[in-house]
Amino acid sequence: MNKFCAVIPAYNAERTIGKLIQKVSQFIPANDIIVVDDGSTDKTGDIALNSGANVLKLDKNYGKGKALKTGFEFAKLNNYTAVLTLDADLQHNPDEIPKFFEKFNEGFDIVIGNRMKNLKPMPIERIFSNKTTSFLISLRTGQKILDSQCGFRLIKIEVIKSIDVKSDRFAFESEFLIKALLHGFKVGFVDIETIYNGERSYIKHFKDTFNFVSIYVQSFFWKNKL
Repeated sequence: MNKFCAVIPAYNAERTIGKLIQKVSQFIPANDIIVVDDGSTDKTGDIALNSGANVLKLDKNYGKGKALKTGFEFAKLNNYTAVLTLDADLQHNPDEIPKFFEKFNEGFDIVIGNRMKNLKPMPIERIFSNKTTSFLISLRTGQKILDSQCGFRLIKIEVIKSIDVKSDRFAFESEFLIKALLHGFKVGFVDIETIYNGERSYIKHFKDTFNFVSIYVQSFFWKNKL
């Protein structure tokens, strides 16, 4: 029988974390929801704990990658079948979680949300970078990738156990995906709603793009060191 957990990296998400846990718990029991409080300075951790979730607190803001790694370690130690990841700011609609379970049951190792069917809410620079990174990852790995930047994912625990990711910040998800594909794991996609609440920071966008390019170039030298 499948045993799923949800890993939610959270940084100063007190406005949304309670509602998110409430909605996710309709599909995954609250005590199987792992909120990784990434050094928040607000009440994120307290609200998550009071909402029934497991809370793992980091001593400072390390970044999304470190938070995901922390949640993944918890999932491995507690023998979960697969890990659902989603953002703490409600950019991912929990009502779409059953789609991920259905696709997972078709035999996919990783299921990723695809937002590219409805691009209107997404800033133009994000559309361009997502299409570019998805194309490059497809080219590099030989598997068609529709949305490489979506953090709404369901990942089989065997994939997590097999992949060693060095990145601690936002490049984590790109590195994880490339390594999983090069390992031969099977990736499927489900169409999801596009919700965009983020601030438009061109400096951050440039930095994220630079980090992806760095990871992409490094991937040609990984060989068997995956």
